[in-house]
Amino acid sequence: MAAKDFIVAIELGSSKMTGIAGQKNLDGSIQILAVVKEDSSSFIRKGVVYNIDKTAQCLTSIIKKLETQLKTEITQVYVGVGGQSIRSVKNVIAKDLPSETIVTQDMVIELMDANRNMKYQDQEILDAAVQEYKVGSQLQLDPVGIQATHLEGNFLNILERNSFYKNLNKCFEVAGISVAEMYLAPLALADSVLTEAEKRSGCALVDLGADTTTVSVFSKNLLRHLAVIPLGSNNITKDIATLQMEEADAEQMKLKYASAFTDNNEIDNDLKYSIDTDRQVESRKFIEIVEGRLEEIIENVWYQIPSEYYDKLLGGIILTGGGSNMKNIEKAFANHTHVDKIRVAKFVTQTVLSNNDLIKTHNGTMNTVLGLLIKGDINCAGDSIQDGDLFSTPKQPTTVATDPRPARQPGEVPPGVIQTVTEKKQAEEIRRRQQEEEDREKRERELREKEEEERIRKENSFWNKAWKGIKKFGSTIVEEE
Repeated sequence: MAAKDFIVAIELGSSKMTGIAGQKNLDGSIQILAVVKEDSSSFIRKGVVYNIDKTAQCLTSIIKKLETQLKTEITQVYVGVGGQSIRSVKNVIAKDLPSETIVTQDMVIELMDANRNMKYQDQEILDAAVQEYKVGSQLQLDPVGIQATHLEGNFLNILERNSFYKNLNKCFEVAGISVAEMYLAPLALADSVLTEAEKRSGCALVDLGADTTTVSVFSKNLLRHLAVIPLGSNNITKDIATLQMEEADAEQMKLKYASAFTDNNEIDNDLKYSIDTDRQVESRKFIEIVEGRLEEIIENVWYQIPSEYYDKLLGGIILTGGGSNMKNIEKAFANHTHVDKIRVAKFVTQTVLSNNDLIKTHNGTMNTVLGLLIKGDINCAGDSIQDGDLFSTPKQPTTVATDPRPARQPGEVPPGVIQTVTEKKQAEEIRRRQQEEEDREKRERELREKEEEERIRKENSFWNKAWKGIKKFGSTIVEEE
């Protein structure tokens, strides 16, 4: 039976592109209806699209396979944005106010808009996370209603290279797939695997992917820092492959033998691991290769955490992603970061129902795409597909969403949501029209004021006063007669 109401999310990973469709139940749980995975290593590198055509073809393939399973057309999808070029930058926008001014919501939105309109060379602002507002000398999360003469907004801008941002948008345009919403993937992931206590007390979320490792630092329920390291579990595989073997064989050896930490006293110098039927490698040498690269990854993770939060990670370090499945990974992070509280998030905190092995195997690899699915709130289902339609002439790609959102202004964009190129153009057009209307009203107002000034000037002129005096004198004479 064709599904009539569901949400579709797509994650563009460095090794796999994943598409998932799910239905939200009244009790808050999610029923997974379909899952599709395809290899993306030839056109997505370190989480960034490099080949638009191949990415578009893969997207089209995933959508068609999902539609076949669902027996329903897909009108739009939710997309996660991540990758190597993403980074966070702090920014401060200040505004001086007249004395005894009470801060209004419009003033706050004005600061947010000014921050969103900041220009960075070759960079696009994906998201702007509000840190806090400084009212006078006090820091406030909500300054509205407070009297002040000086207002500052502290923001954390999430940036990505312009070319990568445009490439991602272009892929969906070429594939003819409408985007319901773009989310910052690390934030969607954080919302689905972190607890409120962890985000409030301070924690670092480390997503150990294939080609990249993403570090997100939270404190007082706010994102404080975001960085993507161009190192992942594939780097360990490539190091193992230097033992003169294919990467596929190196990956199997990693999965079978690799440990993030092995005590020196536990290493058996006589033990050897089989590379193939003719060759072997000493266990100590294998352990040194794995631990050497992993130590580099962990040191880079710790380097990305701002020093002012070293003693504020009361929630500890939370590991997720495929790389977090390595044996003794918690011990390795504890040794190199000196943070005792280490947790591995194998699955999202929400209740997810599924018979699919990819979902049932709680190994952290599906957490991001599930987080995107959980974020979705617009129906992505279109018309039903009859059995005979599956092999008929391909339909034209859906390019218009059935329930599109109106274009948002910068101050209206929710945290974690990224405006698409189309949405930005729509918002700019709305802003342009509003500015033209404001300019027109201003010109009309100035013209009226000028005419009024001219009228008053004429009334107060010498000849005008003299003429009024003569008229008044004449009127008096007539009245007397």
